[in-house]
Amino acid sequence: MTAEESNLVPDVEAAGRLILVRHGQSEGNRDRTFTHSPDVPLTPLGWEQARQYRPTRIIASPFARARQTAEILAAELGLDVQVEPELREQSYGVFAGQPYDVLVDDASYHQTPRWHWRPQGGESLADVYQRVVPVFERLRCREVGQDVVVVTHGGVMLALCAHVSGSYDELAVTPNAGIVVVEHCGASCRLVPGEEGVRA
Repeated sequence: MTAEESNLVPDVEAAGRLILVRHGQSEGNRDRTFTHSPDVPLTPLGWEQARQYRPTRIIASPFARARQTAEILAAELGLDVQVEPELREQSYGVFAGQPYDVLVDDASYHQTPRWHWRPQGGESLADVYQRVVPVFERLRCREVGQDVVVVTHGGVMLALCAHVSGSYDELAVTPNAGIVVVEHCGASCRLVPGEEGVRA
C-alpha cells in the first residue's frame, strides 16, 4: 500500500457524519423552472434558510446557489468553503430554463425508471451517480470522525442517498435547505432515518 492509499484507509474506531445540505431556495426553485445557468442565485428566503447550520467544515458545489448557501454558513462559523466541481447539479439539457411541469408532457420521462431518464443534451441520475460517488467516498475516508457539511443539489443528493442505501426506492428530493445525514464509520455508512429526503 502506498502512502497516499494509506491516507484513504479510515480509522474504524472513529465515526463521522457527512451532512448533505441542499442549497437554499433559488430563483429557479421559486419560479419552478429548471435552472438555465449555474449562476442562478438564492432568493431572500434561500439566504435565511442557509443560516440554520453549524458545521466544522463546509464543501460546496460550484453553482452559485450552493456556493452562496455554503458562504452564509462559512461566514457564521468563520470557516472557508472548499468547492468540489463534481458536486454540480444534474444537467437537464433541453429542459434548462423550462418549467418543471414540462416533464409531464415528455413521453421519454415516463418510459424508464426516473434514475435512467436522460434529457436530450443532459444527464441521467445514473450519470450523476457515477460522477459524485467518488467524491463522496474520498470525503468519507478523508473526514473520519468529523461532521462535514456538503452543500449541493437535489439530484446529487438523490444519487448519494442511493449509493448509501443501495437503492433509489423510498428516496425523495430534499427540500431547499433540507438536510440528509449520512453516518459513517470504517467501511460502513447509513442514512439517518427521519431526515428530510429519506422516507421511512
